[in-house]
Amino acid sequence: MTQNLTASLPATPDPGTAWRQLHEQATAPYRASGRFAWHFARGKLGRDPVFRGMLERGDLSGRLRVVDIGCGQGLLASLLQACRDAAAQGRWPTAWPAAPRATQYTGIELMPKDVARAQAAIGSLPLAPRFVCADMRMAALPDCDLVVILDVLHYVDHAAQAALLARVRQALGARGRLLLRVGDQDEARGFAISQWVDRVVTMVRGHRVPPTWGRSVAEWSELLRGLGFAVQAVPMSRGTPFANVLLVADVQDVAT
Repeated sequence: MTQNLTASLPATPDPGTAWRQLHEQATAPYRASGRFAWHFARGKLGRDPVFRGMLERGDLSGRLRVVDIGCGQGLLASLLQACRDAAAQGRWPTAWPAAPRATQYTGIELMPKDVARAQAAIGSLPLAPRFVCADMRMAALPDCDLVVILDVLHYVDHAAQAALLARVRQALGARGRLLLRVGDQDEARGFAISQWVDRVVTMVRGHRVPPTWGRSVAEWSELLRGLGFAVQAVPMSRGTPFANVLLVADVQDVAT
């Protein structure tokens, strides 16, 4: 009987298969927002190593209340929903850390067109993502366990960067985490390439190209440590010519 029961259970997919399934599920809703939204979602999720990297490392695991600053069309929310579904259906690879099981998602985005695409595509997901069209420098940050800021903080000046990160620290709980991807200004060639591509993508999305303010990874890390974070720098440019680094910043336990 035990043998028959075991044989009837679905096999857990290998990581490659699991990632392809997550990619398909997370990008499918964007068909409702038009060809651009769908193709952008598929390209971004398929080519940017940060999304799969966060899953393979467990960076998103155990974080229930998520704030996504500079969320664009909400791709992270759609991926979180796909992860919840995969885990519930026994499709989560055993080689990866526990699946993210976010129960609350707030996306903050400056561009109304991106917010409209997000609402049209994934506004009705079971996760019930909430999208706020606002400037990240002034947007209210709800209490949360995880803040994700990918490739947008360089659009505001150094003083505004520091002020926003201080508010992020206040919004995070005692064991909160910040995932901040930045370009390493010390890596001159990769940083220049990433800045050029960033400008092109911004224009293609129909937005004005603002000036940028970069820092070295050492400078970013020093800023975060000064706010009470323990920081780990993870290279996040695999398969690309960029100089991107994911800073995994955990609220420092003052008791230690």
